[in-house]
This record gives sequence, structure tokens and C-alpha cells, in this order.
Amino acid sequence: PLTGTMLNKPVLLESLIVFIIVLCVHTVVWDRYSWCVVALAIQAFYVQFKWDRLLRLGGAVFQFRTTANSGLLPASMVIPLLGIVMKERCKAAGTVYFERFGIVVASTGMVLALFLSVIAVGITRPVPTNTCILSGIAGSIILYTMKYSLTVSEVIEVLEVLLIFVYLSMILLYLLPRCFTPGEALLVLGGVSFILKQLIKLSLNVIEGRGDPVHFVLLVAVAGVVLLGIFFTALFFFMDSGTWTSSMFFHMMTAVLGLGVLMPWLYHLIQRNPLLWLLQFLVQTQTRVYLLVYWTLLAASACMVVLYQNSKRSSESKKHQASTITRKYFHFIVVATYIPGLIYDHQLLYIAAVLCLVVFILLEYIRYFRIKPFGQTLRHLLTLFLDERDSGPLILTHIYLLVGMSLPVWLFPSPCAPKGTLPGGGALVPYSGVLAVGVGDTIASIFGSTIGEIKWPGTKKTFEGTMTAIFAQIIAVALILIFDGRVNLNTSYAWILGSISLVSLLEAYTTQIDNLLLPLYLQILLMA
Repeated sequence: PLTGTMLNKPVLLESLIVFIIVLCVHTVVWDRYSWCVVALAIQAFYVQFKWDRLLRLGGAVFQFRTTANSGLLPASMVIPLLGIVMKERCKAAGTVYFERFGIVVASTGMVLALFLSVIAVGITRPVPTNTCILSGIAGSIILYTMKYSLTVSEVIEVLEVLLIFVYLSMILLYLLPRCFTPGEALLVLGGVSFILKQLIKLSLNVIEGRGDPVHFVLLVAVAGVVLLGIFFTALFFFMDSGTWTSSMFFHMMTAVLGLGVLMPWLYHLIQRNPLLWLLQFLVQTQTRVYLLVYWTLLAASACMVVLYQNSKRSSESKKHQASTITRKYFHFIVVATYIPGLIYDHQLLYIAAVLCLVVFILLEYIRYFRIKPFGQTLRHLLTLFLDERDSGPLILTHIYLLVGMSLPVWLFPSPCAPKGTLPGGGALVPYSGVLAVGVGDTIASIFGSTIGEIKWPGTKKTFEGTMTAIFAQIIAVALILIFDGRVNLNTSYAWILGSISLVSLLEAYTTQIDNLLLPLYLQILLMA
């Protein structure tokens, strides 16, 4: 029993931090949805222990990541809170369409989280009565609120997302064992299914001039990548993926899907030729060309780092793991990539992040299926930079890094922001990825591993690491204030300081993939 209590301490503290974040958001925004979120948080807290027990005993239906706890509470809070904050922002700006959209996001998040917890309660034996009662109460509160605040079409949208989520999670969790914890599965698959639903909805009723072409690129790209992955997994289930024929087949099918399915689809959505539009877009202004050149240089330097490390490895020994510091080189490169993009050109950064994501995932497919010319070399190069969190067959940390940095840019509610920025602390919203992951996490791991003495109870993270992280993020905010003229903080310094410290504390205690969770929480706090 003693080891059990020791193991549960970080979990309890993590849950406490998440509760504090939820309450902070609700001190600003309090309406009928808040009751739903609080009820959901409490029942997720209870269900989390059930999931942990299932994972330890191996009773869960799919294989999840073994090293981490289930992380249901932090993940199930993200989507509802995001929706609520978005709704408030758009209400203040007076755009009704996006206000309704925020409400739909919030209720979708609640329904998905509730679904996951009900599954956990359902497969636990013996049946946990108290947790069942709690889940029932939370579910009834949520359904009651939804009945009075959603229209019929919105309810149908939420159910659509749930349906896509169920199918996706069945397929993906079966195909990729040990890649996610339940919480991460909820976040990643929930996001993907929401994107698919948006894409279907927008494709069925295209209105002239509605929406930015930039947003459609993200939707179509995600849908295409997911479809491609499922298709290839089904295909290479039957044939050997290491041969030249299958390699030719892979490249041909990618080209066919890209040019024959996704391009017409994009054309249908934005009503002009996507490739021509993209070229025009990339060379529209002088700064864009400069930024593109700068980014190409950075990418080349990143490749140089990988190759240099590899040559060092082959000369030294077989079992040479890259140290934490070398892994954080990439974080620095990413920060250097994002900050000029954020200061000068949001839209270009948006597109570049989407394209980069597609490239990363295609490379991951090539490595995973060992497609002929490059698959084996990629596999060899990337094993050097493995994290303890990549226990599954996929290497996902770098993709999570990219997604975590660009989520604040993708989710930035531009229609609700007059003059391109939100008032007060909201002006820092696009920077939340850079702050939380790029600055905070990097500095914390470097200082914590070099000078850290005092450990936080129950974890490997150190007190010094967290303190330096908070300090570095404050310095970064000051630098952003100097360089970006549009950011104007008025009086919200205390709020910014509080949210940065909360997120850094969460970084110390969570065992989930912090590249994904931290930017989202920082964004939620800053938007509130």
C-alpha cells in the first residue's frame, strides 16, 4: 500500500493544479456551462483512478502507454474549457456564428470525455457504485444543459463527432498499441474527429466567400493524412512493405490521393486553383520571401544537427543516446522559427505549420512502413533521439512538438479579434505555444538536469527547473512586448504571471505529453 500512495501523490497534485486552472477560468467566466465542467472534472478525477487500475492490471481493452498514468482529468478539461473561453471572447466581439461554434466545441468536449469515463466504469470489475453514481450525475447535468442551450442541428453535430471519434479510436488504438494514454487518445482523436466533422459540414454547404482559404488547408490536410494512414495500414497488412514494388505503390498512391482527391476537394472549398493560390500566397509580400529563406536555413541546420550527432554516435559506440541538451536544440530551433512568423505574418505561419505537419507525418509513415529508399535510414537516424515517452511503434514526440507550438496559431479566433489581437492578456494567445513549450519546458529541463537539487515530491522534476522556467517565460513576455508592437497588456500582469506559474507547475507534475497539454492550458488561461 505504501508504494501505491507514493505513486498517487503526483497524480493528486496534478489533479489539484487542473482544478485550480478550472476554477481560475470560472472566476472570469461563470454561466450555466460552468456547472457542467465542474461536475465533469469531479467525475473525471474519480474515473482516473479506475483507468489507472485498469492500466496497471492490463484490463483495458487496448494497449496504452505503460509508463504514464491515464491522464484523463487534464485531457478531458481541455476541449470544454477551450469552447467556453472561445464563446466568451466572441460574445464580447459580437460575432454570433462563432459564439455558437464555441458552445458546440464545449459540449462536444464534454460528451467525448463523458463517453471515455463511462467506458472505464463499464469495464471495471467489480462495478464501482460510487463512481457510477457520480458519472450519472455529471452526465445528467450535461445533458440537461445541452437540451436547453443547443439547437437540434447542433446536437446532431455533437453526435456526429462522437460517432467519428468512436470509429477512429477503434481503428487507431487497435493499430497502434502503446502510443497513447487514454487522455492523449481523447485529445488527439477528439481533435481529429472534430476537424473531420467541420470538413464534412463545410463541404456540404459551400457559401461563396465564407471563411478564409487558409483555414480550409488545415482541415483538408488533416483529413487527407488520416485517410492515407488508415489506407496504407490496411494495405500493408496484406503485403510486405519493404519491397520496391510496395515502395512504388506507396508513392503512387500518395500522389493520387494528393492530386486526385485533396486538390479537387480544396478547389471545391476555396473556389480557385489551390496550387496557384498557394504560390501567390507564398510570394505575396517581401517579408514572406525573407521568412521563407530564413526558415529554409533553419531546417538545414536542424538536419545538420541530426547528421552530426549520428556521425558522433557511429564513432563512439552503438548505444549512444542523445542527451537532454541535444534534444532541446530542436526546441531552440523551433522557437527561432516561430517568433518571427508570429511577429510579422500569422497567416504564413499557419500555412507553413500545416505543410510541415503533413511532411512530418509522411516521413513517419515512410519510417514506420520501412518504405524502400529512405525508410531504413530514417529509422536508424531517429532512434538516436528517442524519448522514454515513445514506447509504441510510432515516434511521435517531434510531431507533438510541432502541433503543440502551432495549436495556438491554428485555434486563434481571428474573426472574434478586432484589429488582429485580443485585448489585454489575450494578445499573448498566439505566443502561448512558444512560451509554454519552447521557453518554459526547454529551460526547465536544461536547468533542472544541470543544477537541480531539490526535487518536487514524487517526481523527477526539480524545484530549480520550475523556478527558472517561470522566470524565463516572464523575460520572454517582456521581450515580446518590446518587439511586437501590437501586444498591449494594460493591467493584466498578475493574471499572466499566475497563469504562467500554474502551467509550469503542471509541467512538473504531469506524465502526459507536455508538448501537447501545456500550450493548450496556457492558451485557455490567457484567453480568459
